[in-house]
Amino acid sequence: MTRVRPATPADLDALTRLFVGYQTFYGRPGDPAAARDFLAARQRDGDSVVLVAEAEGALVGFTQVYPTWSSLSMARVWVLNDLFVDPATRGTGAGRALVRAVLAAARAAGAVRISLSTQTTNTTAQALYVAEGFERDDEFWTYTTDV
Repeated sequence: MTRVRPATPADLDALTRLFVGYQTFYGRPGDPAAARDFLAARQRDGDSVVLVAEAEGALVGFTQVYPTWSSLSMARVWVLNDLFVDPATRGTGAGRALVRAVLAAARAAGAVRISLSTQTTNTTAQALYVAEGFERDDEFWTYTTDV
């Protein structure tokens, strides 16, 4: 059985391991020391909401959400920035449990929308998001640049 709960400082080592796995999944070099510092700062500064999935006493996944505002909606929105489940525990419902926990937490916080992006090739995640009520946005294009 998977249990989802807010991350605590005591989770930092296990969360760092998962975060490095997430970075590696997306083709980025994993740097455990930098990842740990980054996650600790997010917790310390309250910049994000981090939820962890726990099964049999071990962390098996996490999600990190950044609360922000929408000027057009004039309301609170959340950006689901990170979602990762340990490959050894995929298919157990941990990802679905994390998404559902984010939806519930966003509603409780008064958010009117959750947005996310994922790689076009990540069809497994896309299927999960659609199954949980997310709709692909074909109205707006996303642009990025490094600064």
